[in-house]
Amino acid sequence: MMDEYVERTARVLELEPRFSAIADAPRLPRRRERQLPVPELEIDMLDFLSLYGCDLQVVVGEKNSIMGRVMQPLNRLRYELRFIEAARECLPDIEREELADSVREAVDGKLESLPVVVWNATWGVEEIESLLTLAKGPLPVDAIGATAAALGKDLERLNGAIRKLNRKELALDLEFVGRVHQHWDVEYRAGQVLNSAVLLITRLQDATGLIRQRLEGRPLCFEGKANNQARIVQSMFFSVYVERVQPYLADVSRVRAELIEPLAELASLQQAAMPASFRSYFEQGLAQEGGGVWHRLDQATDNHTRAWQQLLEQCGMRPGA
Repeated sequence: MMDEYVERTARVLELEPRFSAIADAPRLPRRRERQLPVPELEIDMLDFLSLYGCDLQVVVGEKNSIMGRVMQPLNRLRYELRFIEAARECLPDIEREELADSVREAVDGKLESLPVVVWNATWGVEEIESLLTLAKGPLPVDAIGATAAALGKDLERLNGAIRKLNRKELALDLEFVGRVHQHWDVEYRAGQVLNSAVLLITRLQDATGLIRQRLEGRPLCFEGKANNQARIVQSMFFSVYVERVQPYLADVSRVRAELIEPLAELASLQQAAMPASFRSYFEQGLAQEGGGVWHRLDQATDNHTRAWQQLLEQCGMRPGA
């Protein structure tokens, strides 16, 4: 559709079409580059045994089991929260001050490393790779909107939980996060809309270049009087740009608002833990400001609109006039 749009813009303006190479969309860093090491706390075994009758002993025992040593990131987050809760409940019953100090230090350490564990349970999971894959091409024309909206609601709930964790409100039910990950694993709408953004930037710039080339050359109309060619240009503007390209731009804008902006918030809420390897991806593919994809798409759309206005204004046909 976008290639045809550039071709038809060139044809009605009596110019040769020019197609720029479409760059790759920002690519999510590999999992080993996204995941962060979690500091491990060692509890002396004799001290551990002395906690008999305290739930903390059960929690730590689960972590030291064979299954506990290979915890998935989300389960690790649940474990860390359970540890903190159990340790705090256990502290009033610990009679040995030295052991109580060790447990307090353990709680402080867990709280300090919690942002890292939260990061791994969101941006470090395998499932988000499916959501952001670039392998499924651009967003289809007439894409159904329910999927992006549902994913966005998932993210809003997840972001709400992270805001609470950032405020050290740890009494959370995180069962829903597993379902969020499952949804990520079977959808790829975010990667598609990133591909679409890069495609639109490139082809809109190509078409804008053609319009400006005509503006700088022979006028489409003289003295503001429409002619036959101007009417052909106007007809193509409405039949292709207004009726086909603009609805696609609107679809991309909707998915951006429903899905990309909550994803950007998911990263922004975790700036303190964000690894350097991820920051460039965040700035180029998710952030709404700066020099990233979405800012460049806004610029390309605005420039294209102004170019059409200037061209059609030569003939007294400016849209909206």
